[in-house]
Order: sequence, then structure tokens, then C-alpha cells
Amino acid sequence: MIRTFGAVTLATLWLAACSPAADDASAPAGGQGGELNLYTSRHYDADLALYEAFTAETGIKVNRIEGNPDQLIARMQAEGPGSPADVFLAADAGALWRAQNAGLFQPVTSPTLDAAIPANLRQPDGQWYGFSRRARVVAYDPAKVQPAEIDTYEELASPRFRGKLCVRSSDNVYNLSLMGALIEAWGEAKAKGWAEGVAANLARPPEGGDRDQIRAVNAGVCEIALTNSYYYIRMASGDDAADKAVTDKVKLAFPSLEGQGAHVNVSGGGVAANAPNRDNAVRFLEFLASPKAQDMVARMNNEFPANPAVPAPAPVDAYADFQAHPMSVAAFGPHQAAAQSMMSAAGWR
Repeated sequence: MIRTFGAVTLATLWLAACSPAADDASAPAGGQGGELNLYTSRHYDADLALYEAFTAETGIKVNRIEGNPDQLIARMQAEGPGSPADVFLAADAGALWRAQNAGLFQPVTSPTLDAAIPANLRQPDGQWYGFSRRARVVAYDPAKVQPAEIDTYEELASPRFRGKLCVRSSDNVYNLSLMGALIEAWGEAKAKGWAEGVAANLARPPEGGDRDQIRAVNAGVCEIALTNSYYYIRMASGDDAADKAVTDKVKLAFPSLEGQGAHVNVSGGGVAANAPNRDNAVRFLEFLASPKAQDMVARMNNEFPANPAVPAPAPVDAYADFQAHPMSVAAFGPHQAAAQSMMSAAGWR
């Protein structure tokens, strides 16, 4: 059974965090061995199925609070040592780093997790682990663009695509993590020039989410767009006939960074610093790394498994044969401030 608290506004979260637990009807119960208090910024139906499967397997009830990462981080900070949070989940390594930087995780030593999740997809000290992968790649119009023209990230900033690129806002965490990866790979000077080239290439001011960028390519607003892979796969394999028609025309390319493969990010989580149900929290993370859970999230949410022993199921298997850059996902977050500064200075809103 899952007790759902739902997404709430920052104001509501803050007031709830500052109120005594006895007076806060939305606060999950802490300290009971049969429960897990989950703070999550993931918002996918597939996750509900995961929680139900975990409860069915372990008998541990999942109490869930949702919000965006910054809302949940603010709540946990306000709750302090008395926070009931056992696990914090986020849909981006940069968001996980923010929680880590705020001191909201505790390290976990788990041979099960270390065996299942490659070293580059987790925080080196065991503070958080990636449980699914998504590549930040390019949707393009094959009638106007040749694949060789977009086989590296550098080319997205070239004069060839002046006024022909669509992308969401610079403060989106997916873009911040990509920019952080470029800073890590290239250094700040080259990354700054790339951000300036991207800003110069915008076909329109940034707006909407990743699927809106893909649809804009189909509509002829732009020739190329940055997107996370799972948004495109979801459109291509879903039940919406209009979205399927878009992906019949618009194709997906996996550019390479320094010849080592496409930029890959993760969704993941860690055990909260003051987790009242720590053993249950570790068990939950180990469940997320299991073949069963890995297959479920890939199949139901169109992400790639993080566990290399788990084959990509349909429909993601059709897109899984790409080279992924081996950079540690823990490298993205420390560059977030510099990334935001560079993109803003370049005029990338």
C-alpha cells in the first residue's frame, strides 16, 4: 500500500516543515520498522508501480512526499535532525549533488549496490546511486540535417545552425548537467564559447519542455533540438498518434563528447542523513538496483537500465546500442554555478 501526499507548493512544504509533526497531517510517520518515508522529485507513473512492487516483496509501506528538488531540499533542511525522510530521489545527478552539498545524505556501504551500479553512475563515497540512465541527445529533421553534421556536441554551436536550434531554458537541470559535463571535459574557456554558440543558434527564445523542442523540429521552427532520450522514445512508442507522427519525421542522434560517447545523466537517490528507517532505506535502494526494478523502470518509463547486467527491454532496446561517455555523473554538480553563469552571460535564457 502506498500513502500518497502529492506534489505541493514551496510555501506549503515550508509551513509543513516548520510545524510540529503532531500538527502536520501530511508528515509521514517516522521510526516504524515497517515503513519507508520517501521524498521524491520524480513524477512518473512507473515509479508508483515500483513502490507497489517493493511493498509486495518486502511488506514495507512507502510513505511518499513529492515536490521539485529544491522544495524537498528546503523542507529537509528546515526539518533538521528530526526529518522523517529516509530516502531522497531526484531525476538528475545535478539535483542529487545539491542535496549532497546541503549535507542531506549519509554514506551507504552496500556490496549489492556496488556490484549492480557502475562506479561512474554513483557518488564515490556511497552518498547516492544512479538507478536509471538517460542520454541528452539531438532530435533532428533528416530532410534538412545529415547525421554527420551533429555527431559531436561541438557542432550544435557551429555557424551551420544559426537560428536553427531549439532548447529549453538554461536553468533547467538537464542543461546545467550537460554544461557541467562540458566544463569537466573541456575546461571553462571552451565551454563558455560553446554556450555562446548555442545562444547565437537559437531559433526562438527557450520555452517548454523537451517534447516541445521535438515538436518544434517537426513544425519547422528549428532543424535540431536538445532533448533527453526518454522523451523521444516515449513519444515514439506511446499511444498518442500525433506524437508518433512527429517521431516518424523527426529522428534521434547521439552526439559524442571528445570521441568517448554521448552525455549520460541518471535518476537516482540516497539515504537521508537522519533516516529513522535506515535499514529499510538501504533495502529500498538495493531493490531499485535489482534486475526486476531495472527492467520495470526501463520498460515503463523509457529510460535505460543503470545495471549493465540488465538488458534494455522494448521499446528502449531499439535505441540502447549507443556509446555512453564514461565520465562520472558526480562531476556535473560542482560545475553548476559556473554553468549557469556562463549560459546566462551568453544570453541563453
